[in-house]
Amino acid sequence: MQSFKSLKRTHNCGQLTIDNVGERVTLNGWIQEYRNLGGLLFLDIRDRYGLTQVVLNPEKVSPQLFETASKMRHEFVVAVSGKVQKRPEGTENEKMKTGLIEVAADMIELLSESKTPPFEIVDEVDASEVLRLEYRYLDLRRRPLQEKIRVRHEATMAVRNYLSKNEFYEIETPLLMRSTPEGARDYVVPSRVQKGKFYALPQSPQLLKQILMISGFDKYFQLARCLRDEDLRADRQPEHTQIDIEMSFVTKDDVFAVAEGMMADLFEKVLGVKIETPFPQYEYEEVMNRWGIDKPDLRFRMEIIDISDIVAGSEFKVFSDIVKNGGVVKAICLKDGAGYSRRQIDELTDFAKKLGAGGLAYILRQEKGDKSPIVKFIGDDVKERICKETGAETGDAVFIISDARIKAESILGQLRLHLGKAHDLIDRESWRFCWVTRFPLFEYNEEEKRLEAMHNIVSSPVDEDMHYLDEAESCDLPISDIEHPLRKIRAEQYDMVLNGVELASGSIRNHRRDIQQRILNILGMSDERAEKMFGFLLRALEYGAPPHGGIAAGLDRIVALMTGTDSIREVIAFPKTATAQSLMDGAPSDIDDGQLRELGLRKS
Repeated sequence: MQSFKSLKRTHNCGQLTIDNVGERVTLNGWIQEYRNLGGLLFLDIRDRYGLTQVVLNPEKVSPQLFETASKMRHEFVVAVSGKVQKRPEGTENEKMKTGLIEVAADMIELLSESKTPPFEIVDEVDASEVLRLEYRYLDLRRRPLQEKIRVRHEATMAVRNYLSKNEFYEIETPLLMRSTPEGARDYVVPSRVQKGKFYALPQSPQLLKQILMISGFDKYFQLARCLRDEDLRADRQPEHTQIDIEMSFVTKDDVFAVAEGMMADLFEKVLGVKIETPFPQYEYEEVMNRWGIDKPDLRFRMEIIDISDIVAGSEFKVFSDIVKNGGVVKAICLKDGAGYSRRQIDELTDFAKKLGAGGLAYILRQEKGDKSPIVKFIGDDVKERICKETGAETGDAVFIISDARIKAESILGQLRLHLGKAHDLIDRESWRFCWVTRFPLFEYNEEEKRLEAMHNIVSSPVDEDMHYLDEAESCDLPISDIEHPLRKIRAEQYDMVLNGVELASGSIRNHRRDIQQRILNILGMSDERAEKMFGFLLRALEYGAPPHGGIAAGLDRIVALMTGTDSIREVIAFPKTATAQSLMDGAPSDIDDGQLRELGLRKS
């Protein structure tokens, strides 16, 4: 057996071309396939760069070498030496970079054997996700996952280079900090030397990056690890990576310019796609009115239309009573949808009911006459006005929801997305960015009967809404009333949306202690508790805090979209399951009694 040093690769398995014919080379890699054809033994050798075909001719190598090679199996690790030769005519593979050549081996060494893998290491694997996560080291050998990790690396480098070029410093913030309530539960770490006390793993570097702005670092970024103990789904993980950015002496337009430039540079460098900037901007109220969701997918049309005024005076009480009581009647028009069958209508109605709708009204504009169960109640004149307002022509369908405004818009927003996917209306080749701005600063929690921050407790109110803070002090309306002054305050909060996915979120922050303190009080936090939880930030705001703002973009979501992946688990090397478990190493796990006693979590 030769030393590995003499068998170290001279080329990788995706490198050799017709220009290398006649050269002597050494390859290292895994056996992807083996086959014995007419006495010739073929081994396909794979590494992360590609695949090279190796051939052994029993007439040109020793019997011992041929016998050794014949015993090689899937995923054995080997070193192979030989001369590069052109493949025989008719056996070329033009789709592969190495498809015109093969290596005629005269030396082969087994570096490591492999047990039979629990699933094939192929592009399209027929194995459950549970099995793939348990054997993640094998799953990561597959080309699709390696390609996604490559894209992630290139995206990371593009972001770092762009921000560095624009005078941002990359500054790390601690992973062990104090617990602060920011929405989700904290993961906590017991302190051995301060028994009975705990660190928290950061949900985000939010407060620390604001401290950096107060410290005079006016342009900061970090590829930050964020940890949140929350219920998971396809686009969430207990630990994820965000591109965290903060800037001083800026307005939201300055933040937008940096974020848009970064995304345009990222997409061009990694995908070769040119992104048009600036991105369109819509206020929260407008996107809810038009698309029924705060992350609109702009790759297809079908906007929500308000027909409340048209039906307010109709004899159809389902509509008129809703409008009379402050609700709305809204509709969407599905082009070429008039051919819906009774069964399809029933299925769509069931879908709407699962979203909370009481029912689904419709008008089918068919060639032989309109078909609708509500026409006898609303009359032909109202029906025609509805069709005109929604742009419904012969062959189209109109679907109508009546309810409280937010609920009606939300149901129609989900119905719109459902129809867009069902009828293949979405332009899968386009990249449609937009900004959603000026979200409500507060939202009402029906269960707890109190206000919560809709997004972030440090978001600044819009300047022209500041007066509502003062008006609220003398207001007699209950906080549950939509007309309460606090319910009217908009925040300098913004989200970047791409193809119906929220990619980034940020805000202009409160840089004055008095404003930040008032907002914490409104959220039900006493001065004493605010001091205990956020005292370090509140004190820092008293020492010349500059106006500042920032944004945090989800790197995992960006890479998932760029690679056409539904779940961010596919773009994270070692993800957790939906129950926050790591099947490969068995985390979370028990720890022994000695460790528990040392941490003060168990008595001797």
